[in-house]
Amino acid sequence: MGLIKAAAGAIGSTMADQWKEFFYCDAIDKDTLVVKGTKRITSRSSNTKGSDNVISNGSGIAVADGQCMIIVDQGKIVEVCAEPGQFTYDTSAEPSVFSGPLGKAIVDTFKLIGRRFTLGGDTGRDQRVYYFNTKEITDNKFGTANPIPFRVVDRNIGLDLDTAVRCNGVYSYRLTNPLLFYTNVCGNVERDYSREEIDSQLKAEFISALQPAFAKLALLEMRPNQIPAHAEELSAFMNETLTRKWGEMRGISIVSIGMNSITIPDEDAESIKQLQRSAVMRDPTMAAANLVGAQADAMRAAAENSAGAMTGFMGMGMAMNAGGVNAQNLYAMAQPQAQTAAPAAESWRCACGSVNTGKFCPECGAKKPVYRCNKCGWKPADPSNPPKFCPECGDPFDEGDLE
Repeated sequence: MGLIKAAAGAIGSTMADQWKEFFYCDAIDKDTLVVKGTKRITSRSSNTKGSDNVISNGSGIAVADGQCMIIVDQGKIVEVCAEPGQFTYDTSAEPSVFSGPLGKAIVDTFKLIGRRFTLGGDTGRDQRVYYFNTKEITDNKFGTANPIPFRVVDRNIGLDLDTAVRCNGVYSYRLTNPLLFYTNVCGNVERDYSREEIDSQLKAEFISALQPAFAKLALLEMRPNQIPAHAEELSAFMNETLTRKWGEMRGISIVSIGMNSITIPDEDAESIKQLQRSAVMRDPTMAAANLVGAQADAMRAAAENSAGAMTGFMGMGMAMNAGGVNAQNLYAMAQPQAQTAAPAAESWRCACGSVNTGKFCPECGAKKPVYRCNKCGWKPADPSNPPKFCPECGDPFDEGDLE
């Protein structure tokens, strides 16, 4: 038995007039995952009293966009079609698979499940048509009843903090392998199979998968408030985590995740802010600027002191002296760092003892010495202080190497 495209099967015959029944499924709403196909017997049909669960040879079956149709014979899947169009059921044809947009996975699963032949005659025969909703199933809300551990790492400020996050949002999924969904989830449903029958299970597993997915985001040194902007990476990590439970067992895949703002405990948020402020103060110049600003605020407060400006300034002076650090000291600390940052190769020491940065010594007028190995051409990083031997070829440096 198999499916034949109606257009091809009608060549050389009037196939349309030979259809015994016609199976079709109207648009499946967003809350329904599986619909059992029903017969639509027309006035031309000669089989007006056939059994509900028997498909006559030559029956017509239509498949719409966003649907996957399967034929179940004696409880076993024997035909699959995810390609939109009109087909004819032919018991003399070989089993067929029209995988459509669902691709190779459907074909492989069909081969894996195998095919069981029907019993002879009419006794004990049960044949059914099921339509699966392969559109994106949206608006699945989730929220973390309990906080999820999250590690915040920022090497720029020396931050490595274990915290806990709370989040909520929506996600969407799709039936990417209806064969697995039928075999392991819905089975021979008598009517429809709605999403609410599996929603609570999916939501619980989704929340459980958030923890390992967040752990992978933490490895990217991502802060909690950055997670909503990385929904694609989160979707990929969630699919990776849920592969066995959703993909390999139920044929379901995460499509997208929409997440609202993520919150962490107030004390952890304050700790992160404090570390960020402390990291800024590592720069003496920034620390000096912050101190000058604080001193300016203190001077304004002293001038407004109710006990008199002089009393306020005396208190301000005592506070400044108690710290032992002033802005001038901090600016002085920043200057050697700036000088250290300058490349050493820019300065050279003349034979007269003066340290220079130009091409000629301002004290004696001597030219800046430049050494180059006369054997291999290697130049030292500090032309005024060459090594005794060339590190590339071992040739000794002497006056002949001076340019």
